[in-house]
Amino acid sequence: MARKKEMAFEEALGALEQIVAEIEAGDLALADLMAKYSEGIKLSEFCATSLRRAEETMDLLVRETADGVAQEPLKIGG
Repeated sequence: MARKKEMAFEEALGALEQIVAEIEAGDLALADLMAKYSEGIKLSEFCATSLRRAEETMDLLVRETADGVAQEPLKIGG
């Protein structure tokens, strides 16, 4: 059996935005609302993890050294 392809960040964010719109519309039954909320939490955690991993892998080139280029972790927002 083929492995399920991991969802891309953009796909997860789009799905999360759709869930938020459905919840905000106020037309869902309570059981459906809770299911959407639970799915939204999972998507939110996936997106946050994806962003954190992307930030960790982005290195800022700061100076040249004898061995080449030194790298420093990129610091965003604080």
